[in-house]
Amino acid sequence: MAMIGTVKQHTKTSALRVFLASEAAGGLLLMAAAALAMIFANSPIAESYSHFLHLVIGPELTPKLGPMTIHLWINDGLMAIFFLLVGLEIKREFVDGHLSTWADRRLPMVAAVAGMIVPAIVYLAVAGGDPALRRGWAIPAATDIAFAIGVLALLGSRAPASLKLFLTTVAIVDDMGAVAIIALFYTAELNITALTAASGIWLAMMMMNRFRINALWPYLILAALLWYVTLLSGVHATIAGVMASFAIPFRRTLAAPDAEDSALHRLEHALVNPVAFLIIPIFGFANAGVSLAGVNLAALAAPLPLGIAMGLFLGKQIGIFTSVWVSVKFGIAARPAHASWLQIYGVALLCGIGFTMSLFIGGLAFTGPDQADDVKIGVLMGSVLSAIIGYLILRFAAPQKIISESTI
Repeated sequence: MAMIGTVKQHTKTSALRVFLASEAAGGLLLMAAAALAMIFANSPIAESYSHFLHLVIGPELTPKLGPMTIHLWINDGLMAIFFLLVGLEIKREFVDGHLSTWADRRLPMVAAVAGMIVPAIVYLAVAGGDPALRRGWAIPAATDIAFAIGVLALLGSRAPASLKLFLTTVAIVDDMGAVAIIALFYTAELNITALTAASGIWLAMMMMNRFRINALWPYLILAALLWYVTLLSGVHATIAGVMASFAIPFRRTLAAPDAEDSALHRLEHALVNPVAFLIIPIFGFANAGVSLAGVNLAALAAPLPLGIAMGLFLGKQIGIFTSVWVSVKFGIAARPAHASWLQIYGVALLCGIGFTMSLFIGGLAFTGPDQADDVKIGVLMGSVLSAIIGYLILRFAAPQKIISESTI
């Protein structure tokens, strides 16, 4: 958080541009971190890798979690900062960005909703026969924006700017859905006292916003307290990051470069690089490592990993591409400018990269070590398949020659 004081004044670059640039580079770093985790988990130091992640480095904050390990600090602590940035992005885009009007929202919202529902249906069709596995229905519903933007960045000018914007806005709406899913469906038994305290702290933050307190430090102190009581409440602690973001003061700039006196803009600029280049790669390194010893075709075809992989690979492309096609054909929304249908299909495939959020939700849905490994295998299969085929389609797709299309 100390980085906040180093943010340069008179910022000339919008947070969205910084976000896209950081996510693209951060996505490539995430790929490298995930690959390193796989190497470690399948090498002679696999036991040391696992021991390091489960090393106790903190007290017991709540009996539900036990003593705080490195893995818990990453998943419950650092990821709360990631969700704080997600919340800031959502708020800015809805108030003063590419989701600020219903005309702008229609296509990405329809695509994101379909891109969450269809993967869940595919998952349940494959794995839902076992009641113990139904809890994982939301795992393939999420899109990893860093990974997807990173793959798209490899294409350079072959991917029109409208596709990058479409992918970003779909992923932002998708993140909203993931946050709601975590809060509603993956919440343990509630501690009403702690939940009441969390509500009081959040209301205090909203009142500070109401009274136009623009300094960041009071919000950050209360946000830390909000994280702690949320951890105690039974609601996953990362939700505190999203709730805190909604209370951060924001001054509209009507799509101009960000205002230096807007607390939200200052915090957003301060968090973009640490999240993209540190937090997300650390999460990938801590959660992608899975031993492939004994993994064969029968193991890959087991209901849990196969359901996740098919949900990501088939469900995402079917849900998103079909919803975009129907929306355009029936005049609900315009097609992304300068993008061919084949390119849109390629982006729909990239939305099947569910890595970070899918692993996160999978960790909430299944806590047993065997199921946790199956989740990782399924997420890796679906995400890698979506990334490779999506990239190849976009790499060789002919550019759209019609230049009169409306933007999103």
